[in-house]
Parts: sequence; C-alpha cells; structure tokens
Amino acid sequence: MFTGVLVANRGEIAVRIIRTLRALGIRAIAVHSDADRDARHVREADLAVRLARGYLDVEGIVEAARVSGAQAVHPGYGFLAENAGFARRCAEEGLVFVGPPAGAIEAMGDKIRAKETVAGAGVPVVPGGAEPHDDLAEVAARIGFPVLIKPSAGGGGKGMLRVDSAEGLTAAVESARRTATAAFGDGTLLIERFVDRPRHIEIQVMADRHGNVVHLGERECSLQRRHQKIIEEAPSPLLDEETRARMGAAAVEAARSVGYVGAGTVEFIVPGSRPGEFFFMEMNTRLQVEHPVTEMVTGLDLVELQLRVAAGEPLPFGQDEVRLRGHAVEARVYAEDPARDFLPTGGRVLALREPAGEGVRFDSGLTPGMTVGSDYDPMLAKAVAWAPGRAGALAALDRALASTVVLGVTTNIGFLRALLADPEVTAGRLDTGLVERRLGDLVSGNVPDEVLAAAALVFQSGFDRRASGDPWDVADGWRVGEPAWTVHRLGVPVRVRGAAGDAEIEVNDRSLGRARLAWTGPEEVAVTVGGVTRAYAVARNRDTVWLAEGGRAWPVTRHEPGDPNDRPGGALAGDGAVRSPMPGTVLLVKAAEGDRVSAGQPLVVVEAMKMEHTLTAPADGVLAELRARPGQTVELDAVLARVTPCE
Repeated sequence: MFTGVLVANRGEIAVRIIRTLRALGIRAIAVHSDADRDARHVREADLAVRLARGYLDVEGIVEAARVSGAQAVHPGYGFLAENAGFARRCAEEGLVFVGPPAGAIEAMGDKIRAKETVAGAGVPVVPGGAEPHDDLAEVAARIGFPVLIKPSAGGGGKGMLRVDSAEGLTAAVESARRTATAAFGDGTLLIERFVDRPRHIEIQVMADRHGNVVHLGERECSLQRRHQKIIEEAPSPLLDEETRARMGAAAVEAARSVGYVGAGTVEFIVPGSRPGEFFFMEMNTRLQVEHPVTEMVTGLDLVELQLRVAAGEPLPFGQDEVRLRGHAVEARVYAEDPARDFLPTGGRVLALREPAGEGVRFDSGLTPGMTVGSDYDPMLAKAVAWAPGRAGALAALDRALASTVVLGVTTNIGFLRALLADPEVTAGRLDTGLVERRLGDLVSGNVPDEVLAAAALVFQSGFDRRASGDPWDVADGWRVGEPAWTVHRLGVPVRVRGAAGDAEIEVNDRSLGRARLAWTGPEEVAVTVGGVTRAYAVARNRDTVWLAEGGRAWPVTRHEPGDPNDRPGGALAGDGAVRSPMPGTVLLVKAAEGDRVSAGQPLVVVEAMKMEHTLTAPADGVLAELRARPGQTVELDAVLARVTPCE
C-alpha cells in the first residue's frame, strides 16, 4: 500500500478521499488554487501544495506530487479525473494514477467510440449518430424529433440540449459546441433519439488488475435538473432481481470490453413505459458523486477499494459475495436558487450547521467564513441517509436536510425537501423530466410574512446582543414605525411599533398582531408572531439578515425609507435594465450600443460554473447603454445593459 497519495481535487470529494487516506494511515497531500488556500481540504490534509495555474494544470500537479513525495495521485471526479493525458503523464513520472488505464479512459471518454465499443460487446445502445462521420441534421431527420445533442467528450449534463424541431437545431448545436469547447476542450457532438419519460439507472463496477470484474448493484439517478442529478438512491425502486442481474452483467461486459481497472459507472437509460428495456448511455471512468449510496447499502469503502486495486491487490470478494442491504438516498446541496431557474449563487458562509445522527452522512467541503464563488461547480455538499426500507431512508434524509443550516449563500435545501415529499417521488414513479413538470409546485420565491416580521425584529433588537449586557440597548439606526425592507426583488414594507421584545407588526399594511423576539443562542432566535413561535437560525451581513428554518433560508435586506428599491415595482423592475441573474463571466456580447432591438432578442451571454445563460432585451427599443464586455466578471444583479423602450 502507498505511504503518500496526492488528491488532485478540491471541495467535498477531496475531504472525503482524505478521510479514507487517514483511516488507512496514508499521508494525505492536498493541492489548492489561490482561491482555495484556506479551504477545508487544505486544512485537513497532512501537506498542501499551491497550484499557480489551478486544478487543470497537469504539470503543476505532477510537480506537486514529485516535491511532496507522493507515490500515487487520486483525481477524485471532475477536473482531470477522466483525462487520459494526465493518466499517461503520471505513469511517465512513476506515479500511480488511481483510476483506469489511459486506453480505457480514451475509449469510454469519447461517447461515440464508447457506443461502438460496447455495442460490439452486445450491450444495447440508443439510436443516433455522431460527428465527424455523420451530419447531425441528417441524423435528426432520420431518427425523428425530439433529439438530444451531447458533447462527445463531456459529462455531467454540460452542453446537453433537447431539441424538439428542426428549426431549433442550429442554435442548439452552436450552444452545445461552445459549452463543450469551454468545458472539455473538444467541440465534437453526437445526437441520439430522445427517450420519453426516461429513467436514469447506473451500475457501479469495480475491476482489478487480475481480470476480476464485479458490479455492486445499481443507483437510480432519475431526479435531475438541467440534466444534472440532484437526488440519487440505491437500490432503484424500479428494478426487479432479473433486470438488475441483466443490467449488471451488461455493465461488467462493457467494462471488460475496454480492459477496465478500478471503480467505474456504466450509465443506462430505461424507457419509463418499458422498464424491462435498457440502453447504454456512457461510462464514467472515475468515482461518481453519488458513490456514498452504494457504500451505505454494500458496507464497502469504494475509495479504499480504488487504492487497493491501484496498488495491485486483487478484489477481496467475488460477485456472489456482494450483498445489498437496506436503502440509501443522497441529495446534492448546491449553491443555486431554484426560484430563479437554478441559477448559481455565491457569497460568504455566515453560519453553518451540518446534520448528524445514526444512518446519516454529510460529505461537505464547507467551513464557516468561506467564500463560495463562481470559479467552480456549485455543489457544496451531499446529505445521505440509510434505513432498512425506502420510506425510512426518504424520511431520514428529509430530517437531515431540515436540520442543515447554511446562511450567507442561497442553496437548494428547501427545494430538495419539497422534492422528497412529492407524491410521485415517494411512490417511486421517477423519470428525468419529473422536476421540470413539477417545478411550479416545488419552488416558491415568496418570503413568508412571519419571516419578514422576524427579520424586522432582529434588526430592531440591534442584532449583536453580545456587544452589550442588554441586547435591546444596542443602537442600530432603525427608525421605529417606518417601512424599511426589501426581500430579493420584492419591495415589501414592514412596520414595527414597540421594542423587539414586545411589538406590533405590519407587513404590506396587514397587521400580524403582537410579536416578540428572544435570543436562544449565539445564532438562534425564537420569534412569536400571532401566537405562533418559530425557531430560526440567524446571521447578519451588513444590511442583510439571513434566517433559516427547517432547511429553508431567506435573506432579508433593509433599506431606508425613500430608497427607490423600498417599494414594489421600484428601480429593480420596469426600467429597461438587463441584469446578470448570477455571479459569473460575460461570455458573448451579441449587440452594440445604439442598436435597435426587439423583445426577447439575445444581448449578452453570461457563463458561471460551466453553465450559459442568455440575457435578452426586455422590450422593443434602443440599446441605450451597454456595460458588458467578453471576459468581464460580473456580480449577481449587476446591470449589463439598458434598453430604452420604443414610444
């Protein structure tokens, strides 16, 4: 076994790998960008090496391994995990790459070649075609719409687009090619038939250098947004033992067809109307984000198995010894706003409370005070729960999310709880389009009146009661009885009459009755409004108070009376401004100042965390002001352009 392993990654997966390295007594070596110099994975490693050019710098990582005395490199997932050139470069330097051979990465990393390879091994594939041999428009006409466009070199749903008609094909191809080139350095695309109401089911495989290949059961990954998984579970509520065995055998054959070694995942698409059929989609030649659910139902540590296989050991068990016990469900916690079409968010973590308890696991890269920016993927953590049955696992995961607090960064935790409670989800009737169909019932941008009242009382109390023996003595400039609040883009007036310990509250001129606030901890308050008491986690950043209850969090921003943003429909709406919906980078500018534009015309393309968002003209008019330029870094709600409407 190795004495030192370099983890060529960041965030929660780096922390998770370091945990196993420590358990095995192996020295854990981290690498970090300048933005991550104080990150959790850096703090928990035995040694950390700075990367001047970031996590995609092959030579920088190889040099870090050399100077640190590492014998092996674990790539985690993302970044260089499926980069055959990186695997070869490690071998050239005498470093063990904790992953499959470079040839297997190449064979499966190219979706076109992968489909041809597994089809030759007898694994069923989805009808379609691929560049450069096929013309995408001709293939689409042959197999019929709707179709899916995918980057050949990619994964994680980046650049994947559904196209419903020939009219939308050209624009979709252009967008997918841009994303593929930016994310993977390869703009080659493939096209395939869109499977209606598909279920996404994947098989975990493990192979050693001695010819042994086994599968560890399946994971259901059908709950997705933007073609990216958000909730995964093992086993699937769909498969029976016979189908599980057939899919497992097909996955093993797919792995054997490329001489696979290590941990990998073979992904299948299953038609919702024909659950006995399945088609190969792709093989991920790395550890998967959702690997914890497999670990919890098998009792195996997949990272440990990866390391042992990489060190040349044979698998310690055969297929007949694999047992699935109970049920596990995982939810991915993202820095994103579901109410704004899941756009990435950011900010500084003001308060953090992670769930714990029997059967609960929380893989996280979060620390209080850290800044979540737009440089990397928005996933912050993974909450995982196990129980003897599926209903118990769903309930345990819901309780874990309800007890999770992340203040300072808008997350999807409240949305995840709503999704877990959806009747279709609890019944196991899943497909990859379920979230889109149910989105209106799962997402709410409204802030409850009682939360606005609680925020007003927090400000009224002076908030920082630790600075004074009497928390009500802290002066904070608030003018009692006057409206002074906005929430997100809503100008909601809130009036407080009296002290925070005993007040009369009005929200939007509607009386909520008597209210009082009591501090119950350093970052906790109990607020009674209308005779109902609720407990909130609370934090403050300048003029914004963050409140959290039951997994949901709300930022409430104070404005002085007379501020144009302090009323509904104020300066934030109807002014012709085109604002960035997320912190990110301007990718393209599609118009010039002075141009006449029409409503809905694309003006600026903003990219964050490998996701594009096109900003359009709000009305017919003239582009009177343009503040955006390609490569420019922008903040959330930054004004990038302004359109003067036609008279």
